[in-house]
Amino acid sequence: MSAATITYSRREPALGPSLALSALAHTILILVLFLGVRFQSSAPEVVEVELWQPPPPAPPAPVVEQPKPPPPPPPVVKPQPEPEVKKPDIALPEKPKPKPKPEPKVEKKPPPKPQPKRDLAFEKMLKEQAAREQQQLAAQEQERQMRELIARQQAAALSKALATWSDKIRSKVRGNIILPRDIPGNPEAIFDVTLLPSGEVLTVRKRKSSGHAGYDDAVERAIWKSSPLPLPDDRSVFRRDLELKFHPQDR
Repeated sequence: MSAATITYSRREPALGPSLALSALAHTILILVLFLGVRFQSSAPEVVEVELWQPPPPAPPAPVVEQPKPPPPPPPVVKPQPEPEVKKPDIALPEKPKPKPKPEPKVEKKPPPKPQPKRDLAFEKMLKEQAAREQQQLAAQEQERQMRELIARQQAAALSKALATWSDKIRSKVRGNIILPRDIPGNPEAIFDVTLLPSGEVLTVRKRKSSGHAGYDDAVERAIWKSSPLPLPDDRSVFRRDLELKFHPQDR
């Protein structure tokens, strides 16, 4: 035999189990497909879901205070029977009991305050200061009295000088008065006269009437006629405004 014609015979494996396994797989696949199609063709089941909310919690029950038990009643004390007092055959009047005297109230005195220690140097300084102030007050009072005395003396001298000057003027004016007849009493007429420094009369005004018009006119005419009036001896006494008083019986 040649090499080209030599064939090797190989034994095929068994086909029975393979075919059985393949048939089983196809059967399972067909069942799965059948069941899947049937499951999809059936109507879906409706599931009803009810939503509900729990009720609100109940309010707490009101706390009812229990009434306190009433206090136990006080124990009843039975009154003891009073002992019988035998009355005497003859009732004697009872003597009034003397009233107790009120006890005298004793006022409690406060304890004495402790006295501070004396500072002798400070007290001496205060005394010296008080003495100096007293001397100053005395000197001021003396000076005030002196000023008042001088002022009174000056006022008296001025008043005297004015009176002397007024007398001179009235004396000159009276010499020019022509008295009317039948003047009752000794009435007073007052005139305000304004003078120039030379003594000439500037104005004459009647302040108070004597009650006799003829006498008032006679005095006013005499004042104008006496111008210029006499001047004072001391020129410091001169006043522009003078008050002149006249009476019919003046001399």
